[in-house]
Amino acid sequence: MNYAERAVALSSALEADGYHMAIGEADAKLSVVITAGPDACEDCLVPKDLMRGMLSNELGVDAALIDITYPADRPGHAGGAGH
Repeated sequence: MNYAERAVALSSALEADGYHMAIGEADAKLSVVITAGPDACEDCLVPKDLMRGMLSNELGVDAALIDITYPADRPGHAGGAGH
C-alpha cells in the first residue's frame, strides 16, 4: 500500500506550514518522520496523539501501529517541546 499517496491531504497541510512528512514501514508498524524546513511554524504542529489520530483516519491503520518523530525529537534540535 502506498501510504504517502493516502496521506497527501495531511502532507500538503504540513508543507504549507514548512514541514515535510516521510512514511516508512518497519515490521508491522508505520514510522512517520516529520521534519522542519527553515521557515517552519513551530507552533503549528498538533500534539502527537492528535496527529496519530489524523494519520490513522487517513491511512486506515490502527493508531497504535503509528510511531511519530517530530523535529524536537531529533538530535541537534535547537528548540524544544512547547516553543
